[in-house]
Formats: sequence, C-alpha cells, structure tokens
Amino acid sequence: MTGRPKSALTVVQRARRKSDRLSTWCYMFLAVSLLFSVIGIAVISEAWRPLMKWDAIDNTMVLASVLVAVACSVPGCFLVVRKQSMMGDAISHAALPGVVIAFLLAYMFAGEDHDAESFETIKRSMMFGGAVFVGVLCTLLTESVQRLGRVEGNAALGVVFTSLFAIGLLLMRAKADDVHIDPDCVLYGSVENIALEAYLTGQIPSAIWVNAIALAINVFLVVLLFKELRISAFDPTLATTVGINSRMLHYGLMTVTAITLVAAFETVGSILVVAMLIAPAATAYLLTDRLSWMIVLAMIIAAAAAVVGHASAIVVPDLVLRPLGINSVESVSSTGMTATVIGGFFLIAIFFAPRHGTVSRALNRVKLAIRIAEEDVLGELFRRVERRDTTATSAVLERLGQLHRRSWLNRFALRNLVSADAVRRDDDALHLTEEGVLWAGDVVSSHRLWESYMSKHFALDDDHLHEAAERVEHFLDDEMRSRLRDELGDVDVDPHGRDIP
Repeated sequence: MTGRPKSALTVVQRARRKSDRLSTWCYMFLAVSLLFSVIGIAVISEAWRPLMKWDAIDNTMVLASVLVAVACSVPGCFLVVRKQSMMGDAISHAALPGVVIAFLLAYMFAGEDHDAESFETIKRSMMFGGAVFVGVLCTLLTESVQRLGRVEGNAALGVVFTSLFAIGLLLMRAKADDVHIDPDCVLYGSVENIALEAYLTGQIPSAIWVNAIALAINVFLVVLLFKELRISAFDPTLATTVGINSRMLHYGLMTVTAITLVAAFETVGSILVVAMLIAPAATAYLLTDRLSWMIVLAMIIAAAAAVVGHASAIVVPDLVLRPLGINSVESVSSTGMTATVIGGFFLIAIFFAPRHGTVSRALNRVKLAIRIAEEDVLGELFRRVERRDTTATSAVLERLGQLHRRSWLNRFALRNLVSADAVRRDDDALHLTEEGVLWAGDVVSSHRLWESYMSKHFALDDDHLHEAAERVEHFLDDEMRSRLRDELGDVDVDPHGRDIP
C-alpha cells in the first residue's frame, strides 16, 4: 500500500492539529499577557497625563524622527544581511571629519558678509560631499588595511574608523571657538531645534526636507535595483557570475549609507544614528526570512519607535523621575528615547520572534518533544496490537519511560492523544481508535521503511537499525515515505520480518 485515501489523511491531519493546541495556547497566553501588562501600566499610572499637552511642536519632532529612522532602516537592512553592520557604524563616525572640514570650508568660501540663505545651501552641499567622500574613503582604507596588513576585517575597520573619528573630534574641538559648532548637537543631534525652527518661521525646516529626500532616494533605488541588491547581498560571487557588478553595488551602498547618515546628523547626531541604521533592520531580521518583508518591517518598526520614543520622552519624567524625587527634569531627549525604544523592540524580538526568538524556540522544542512522545505512545500501542498484547496503562508508560525519562511528558502526551480521539482508555487499558490506527501506522511505517533503507544501503547488523530508525521515524512525511517505497521496490516486511503498514 503506497498511499492513503484522502479522507483518512484528513482524519490524521485533524488529530494532529488537535495535539498542537498546546503551542497555540502558549502563544496566545504570552500575547494576551503582554497586552494586558501594557494596558495596565497605561491605565494605572498617572504619568500619561502630559501626553494630553501634545501640540504642533511635538508633531514636527515626531515627523523629523520618523523620516530619519525610516530612511536609515532601508540601507541598514542590506548592511545586516551582508554582515556589515559595523561598516554602518564606521561610516557614521568616520564621516565626522568630512562634515567638519566641509563646514569650515563653507565658512572660508562664504567670507564675512555672506547671505544666510545661500550660505545654508552651500554648507549643506559641501557637508554632503565631504561626508560621502570620507565615508567611501573609510571603506577603501579598511579594505586596503585588511589586504596589506593581513588582519581580520573587523580589526581593520576598528583601526580606520576610530582614527577618522578622532581626527573629526580634534578638528571640531580645535575650531569650536572660531566657528559655532556645537559638539553635543553633532554627536547627539537636536530635533528640538528643528521643531522650534518650524514653530518660529511657520515653514517646514530644511532638515525635514533633506531627510524626506534621502528616504525617497533609498526607496527608489531599492525598488529599482532590488533583484541586483538581493543577489549581491546573499552571494556576491553568484552576482558577479551572472553579470552583476557586486563591487560597484557595494560602493554604491556605502555611498547611499553615507548620504543617509549625513542627512540624519542634524536630527539625531553621529552617535544615535547608528541605532536608527542597524536596530530596526536587526529586529526585522529576527521576524522574517524574506528580504522584501524585512525591509517593510524595518521601516514600520523604525516609524513606530520614533512615535513611541517621543511619547516616552514626555512621559518618563513623571513615570520614573518624579517617584525618585527628581523634579527638575521636565523632559528627556526625544532621539535618545527613540534609540532606547528601538533597543526595546529588538529585545522583545530576541525573546518572542516567531522562529528565532528564545521563547519561541523553547516552545517549539517543547512542542516537538510532546509530538515525539505522542508518536512513541502510538507506536508502542500499535506494536502491542500486532503482538496481541493487552496490557495496563502503567506497563505502556513504563516502556515509554525507557525512551523518555521525563514521566510528565509521557503522561501529557497520552492526555493529548485521548483528547484528540486517537487513543481510548477503558478502565486501565489503552486502545487505538480509527484515527489512532492511521496515525500510528504512519509512525511504524516510517520506522520500518527506514530500517529497510539502511539495511539495503549500509553494511549494518540488524540489531543496529532500530535505534537510528527510532529517531528518524518522527521526521518522515508522506512524500518521503513514498520515495522510500519507490527506492525499496515492492517491500512488505522490514529486516526483522515484520510487516510494513
């Protein structure tokens, strides 16, 4: 018998779905618990009252933060996938001397009596050019140091970007008295000043326009070159083989990253921009295995973090500082809280991501252990029926205890099978139902087919086949069993002479 009627297969699938309820209920419990915890904090605490004072300045700050975070998350996805996250960190730091030199040159060329509007345009253009130049230079220098010095890539990167960053800090400190460069603004940004500018002038600040343009460029390039970027990110050698210049794409990505980082400097500075660049992408990387969805999720996470971060900056003084007796602080840094929230999202993903989260993996392992125990129960009952051995439940559990030392697992698996109508308990005896026979037949068939396969292709004694088949039997589906039957031909019995269901 090489197949099973569709109706019987449906019965088995229905029984298995019933046995999977544990995992479903665990996920629902965790999600509901988290939701009610958040709602409870929001309802009980009176610290949310400051949010009622939300005004146009807050809207402008949130808009600026959203544009920066979303714009940075797009190239950040490719840096994470290419395992070059540190390169983004390096460019964000190494671009500092380019920004400072361009800033100084802009003042030098503008002279004493410069027009404010034209000077702003010249200054931004030169800052972009300087930062892009130094960002690409950082990439070239890193590759040169790695090749000539024969050192590991991250070591070369650490030497280059720290040196360039130190040069930028020295230039900034040396010229701080001559030109108005605020070190805190350069390092940490000043989204508050951007919002104040919008409030005083009644116009959209230039920083918002710049970040919006950077976001538009990033999205346009990703849509235009998505296939090439994807192939180059996962397999540069294959990209070169099919005619894609992966090296040019690499430098193009570094250039776009540098442009995005410079656009973000005024809003979040050269330090916190690293969180905007890498953390949303790293969080999305844990949530999905598809690059397209990773980019979309990273943009959503970045935008949500900007909104929640600014709201948290307003709430934290009343929520945390007031109970500690610190009454002098009315608000905290919006960009700093945005970076903190992104870190919180990443921490949640580490634990609760569907496939890669720590808790999710633990639940999946428990689910797999329960399924294996269930199938061991079914296989043991099926073999006892073949031997016409009607024994008590305790005898079955004693045999299963030799396979699984955790007695609670066997009892839990048995309870699941009874609730799934695969096993019926009469007094102290266990019987397979119609669904149970079909399900158990799959398990025993997988076991004996695998024993037959190993006996045919490997020089093993018959007493060495059972232990391996006992592990593999839980991972063979209908398609694999069919392929094994085709490989073995018309085989009806296993190497021990027992019938294969």
